[in-house]
Parts: sequence; structure tokens; C-alpha cells
Amino acid sequence: METKIVRCDYSDPEHRKALIMLINEYIRDEMGGGTILSEQQKQTDLVEGLRNHPKAIVLLAKTQNTFIGMLTAFENFSTFTARPMMNIHDVMVLETYRKKGIGRSLMNALIEEAQKRNCSRVTLEVRKDNLPAQNLYRDLGFHELEPDMFYWRKYL
Repeated sequence: METKIVRCDYSDPEHRKALIMLINEYIRDEMGGGTILSEQQKQTDLVEGLRNHPKAIVLLAKTQNTFIGMLTAFENFSTFTARPMMNIHDVMVLETYRKKGIGRSLMNALIEEAQKRNCSRVTLEVRKDNLPAQNLYRDLGFHELEPDMFYWRKYL
């Protein structure tokens, strides 16, 4: 199965439709656990928000004529290294296409992009119960932080 990794073209209706479908599938998944973007306005807000974010990167995985995975990341700036850094926000592959190297391809494409941008590091967060993702990330050279860190949030 040949898979292409492409940068999301927000002006392409097929890419916009794939982005909405994939993020909703990710939200539906047990690792997502949210409320799908069913309202047209929320879908438009997602696409436009990513399109207008100056440092957003959205990669889509496509095999034949089907979009099967996506990765969203955002470039930031590290004050500790005085260089850019990349934070991966979402990685998802449709369930029927998992364990076929799609997630690895998405991750490698993002790592290559981060290297081109002279980033000092790539960061991500992963659920404690998502062992398949943790195994992939370890295999790609990611590791837990020392000392342990907490992921905190405040809704506004």
C-alpha cells in the first residue's frame, strides 16, 4: 500500500473535507474522547483557524483516493535553546489502517520539516494508556522528560 504524506491545502475542498472527517474520527476514538465538530461553524472555524495560524502544520496521509491519517503541529520558540521548536498536537490514523507504518510516516515527515526549520526539538504529549503510540514515539527517539512533568490545562 503506497501512502503519500501531503501538506494540507486549505483551499482544496477535498483536503478541507478530509481534515474535518479525520479530526472527527480522532475525537470519536477512545483516545480522543471529545465532542465531534458537527456544527458547520465549528468546522469552518477549525479550517480557518489552522489556515490563519502562522505556524500551523497539518499533514495528511493518503492512500489511493482515501485520506487515512493526519498530524497537526505548531512551531513555537524555545527560550532555553534560542531556536524554534515544534510541538505535535494531534497524530491519528483511521483504525483500519493502523499498524501499517502510517503514523511513522507522518511523524518522520514532521521531523524532517522541523529539521528544515532549524528546530531544536520536537515535543508531544501522549496518554498514559496509549501504549502503541508510546512505543512508536520511543522507536523514533522520543523519551519521557526528566524530571517528570505534568500536563495542565485551564478552559477559558
